[in-house]
Amino acid sequence: MATTTRTENAPTTRPTAAGGTLASTVPVGAVYAEGSVLDWGTSLLEGAVVLDEVVAPNAPWSAVVAKGHVLTIVDVGGNQSADCLLYNAADPGERYSVPDTLVWQGNAYVRTGTVLRSNEGRPLMTVVANEIDRQDTIGGACGKESNTLRYGHHVMFQHGCRENFLAEASRRGLGVRDLVSNLNWFMNVPVEADGALGIVDGMSAPGRRVAVRADMDVLVIVSNCPQMNNPCNDFNPTPLRMIVTDPTGGDEPGGRGEGGPVGGGPGEAGPEGGGPVVGGPGGTGPGGDGPGRAGPAAGGPAGPGGERPVAGGPDLAAPAGLGVFAPPCPHTARTTSEDAA
Repeated sequence: MATTTRTENAPTTRPTAAGGTLASTVPVGAVYAEGSVLDWGTSLLEGAVVLDEVVAPNAPWSAVVAKGHVLTIVDVGGNQSADCLLYNAADPGERYSVPDTLVWQGNAYVRTGTVLRSNEGRPLMTVVANEIDRQDTIGGACGKESNTLRYGHHVMFQHGCRENFLAEASRRGLGVRDLVSNLNWFMNVPVEADGALGIVDGMSAPGRRVAVRADMDVLVIVSNCPQMNNPCNDFNPTPLRMIVTDPTGGDEPGGRGEGGPVGGGPGEAGPEGGGPVVGGPGGTGPGGDGPGRAGPAAGGPAGPGGERPVAGGPDLAAPAGLGVFAPPCPHTARTTSEDAA
């Protein structure tokens, strides 16, 4: 990742709940540094693309990944933690379990072949390809409270991954009681010889990827971590790219997926300059034995230079036709953006 320099800002004062003021030098609304190296990558596994979206720096994202489909997460800028929660889409009471996952495999790290298990011991997803030596699932997620303890009361107004999770979960009918321990894709949290955990420099780089296959219909919630108080991403939050492919679908309508033929129609084009991503209506496979799932999403026509606007940040030179995920929640219109992973 390109070297960046953190500029110390003059303190700004903010009101407190008690009616006083608090000085802070933490930049407000920070996004990735100009000139950062960005590699948008591609899917790790071949197949028909059914979803392709960008997650803005510091923002949350969610989608249901159908059984048999593969989600590739691209670390566009390098060492950008993608905090992740998994749920059985049909019954969110069944969700990702760190203890079950680690006990079943007898290893603390997540690597290629790791089966990500639920609190009922069933496979939710399986890591089928991975360009990082090991992925983390024991470091937990940052939040306002933990960041205040780590870095001081001047960061108490900043939202973290916990707040991202809550905002995105609310769009799916979930709440505080549904938050559990999570995965941290691209985060490096080694277990030291004495059993202590370290949060150290990452092992990722621009364009590095991990791919997970859904072993049932899975709701995936991701927080593009607002980690601006520790050096793991060089104080430089960058985008993520989320690509879902159907390995069995090919390019022809009617390719077989779980639950019958799939013949999704094209996505609706957004407004000029890149609008919201909207999936097209499902079609019917050749056998006529059931509706297909929604067709691949498509962003709107490219604006000048093929740029797509990103909520809360500058334009990203995203690949042509690639939409940007901008969920309608208050945390995407960020007032602060510097939480630790």
